[in-house]
Order: sequence, then C-alpha cells, then structure tokens
Amino acid sequence: MNPKHQRKQRKKNASAMRLVGAQVGLFRRAASLTQTQLAEQVCADYETIASIEQGRRLLKPDLAAELDELLETKGALTVALENMPEMDKYPIWAAEFVDRESDAVALCSFEIQAVPGLLQTEAYARAVFRSRVPALSEDEIEHQVAARMERQEILERKVPPSVSFIVSEAVLMDRLGGPVVFREQLRHLRRCAELPGISLQIMPFGRETHAALDGPFVLLETPDHEHLAYMETQRGSQLISDQDEVSILAQKYAMLRTQALNPEDSRALLDRLLGES
Repeated sequence: MNPKHQRKQRKKNASAMRLVGAQVGLFRRAASLTQTQLAEQVCADYETIASIEQGRRLLKPDLAAELDELLETKGALTVALENMPEMDKYPIWAAEFVDRESDAVALCSFEIQAVPGLLQTEAYARAVFRSRVPALSEDEIEHQVAARMERQEILERKVPPSVSFIVSEAVLMDRLGGPVVFREQLRHLRRCAELPGISLQIMPFGRETHAALDGPFVLLETPDHEHLAYMETQRGSQLISDQDEVSILAQKYAMLRTQALNPEDSRALLDRLLGES
C-alpha cells in the first residue's frame, strides 16, 4: 500500500470511527443518560465512553453488543461496527510486532525517549503524536491514539503477560503535553508500578556504565515460547527472530536490570517527582 493510499485509508477509518461515536452519543442521549451514567452501567471508565463518542477510540464488539442491549438499539451499533472499513491501525512495518505483542506471555521494554506506549495516558500519547515531524493531521493523530489505547488492553487480559519496563530518568524530566499532562502521566506510571505482573524500573542519571547505549528495544515471548526482539528507527522498525541476535539483546536487558533502580526505589523516585511537580 503506497503512502498516499495509506493516508486516504486513515482518513476513511477516522471518519468511520467518528460516525459510530456519534451514533453512541445519539442513542445515549435518547436514553436520557450522561456519559458518566452510561460508563457506570457498562462498568467502563468515563474516558472510554467520551473517547468513543468523540471518535478517538474504536468501539469494541463486546461493548457494542452490551450498548445495543442497554440502549435498546436493536443491534444498530453491532451492525455499524461490522460494516466499518478494515482498520489500518498501524504502519505496515509495525503491524507484525503489534500482532505478536497482543498475545505475548512476557514483555521486556527499555525506553530512552518517551514513556513506553503500553504505559502512556491518552493525553500523553496525543502529545507524542503531535510531536511528529512532518506533522500529522488531527484525524491521523486521533486514529493513532485510539490504536495505542487499544494496545494497552493486553495489560487487562484475564491472564496478563509478565511485563518489565526500564525507563530512562530523562523521560521523566521532559514535559510532553505540558505540566498537566505530565503530572497525569506521572500518576499513571505510579499506579502501574503497583500492578501485579508489572515491574517498572528507572535508569537514573549519573551512570558510569550503561548496557544499552545503542538505543531502546523490546523483547517478547510468544505463547509458543518463541523469543523475539523489536527495535524502532526514525523511518521504520525491525522485528528480530534470529536467536543469536535476540540472545544478545536479552543479555543487555539483564544487565540493564542490575544497573537501573530497583522497583521500590523507582516508585520512591516517582513519589518525589510527584511531590515536586
């Protein structure tokens, strides 16, 4: 698919998401419910409902069915979802990794430029995509944000993966999106640091040695116990299956874990930053 066609497809997808979102809002108002009330009745976050109605988040099939029943829409939302264009959510070069990530049993992520995508708040993710050069259109930004939020659902699986994050302290010094977005992101990181199955470590300033000066990367293990690695560049990415190469990155990650602050000290650092911001 050439870039011009990709841009047209993204615009088509964004329009379809806005249309479905507008339908959700219409049916909700017809039922005399606020967004908060609807969120409570379907056991969802207010932000989830608001984002769907604004066309910023894709309505999932199970939620569509639940809303159809609750709002007595005779299956209208389910039918609308079934007839949406196929969503080109991710660049071609990242799609295979995202597919593997969605059912991974273990993930290890080292990041030096931004908060890892799986830990980003919606507002922070929007700030990340608004920083892109050349600039993305608002439709493209919202489409990418919605896709990123959908990726995070793997952390809420009935059996979530075992996940380790190592994040450079430099990431926590930036203020992407401004002070309000930054503080919300810090609070979210602090909450995530307490979740079972998640290990969050901060690589502090002042290191005299560093095992991964060549840049960020991700390791993952599939349900079939295949070990893969993933690295992004300015203009693409690489999914690595060669076990010798994966082994080298795994050794780097093991060393990084010894060089970073332990999880307890990392949480204490986040607490201090929250107190200062």
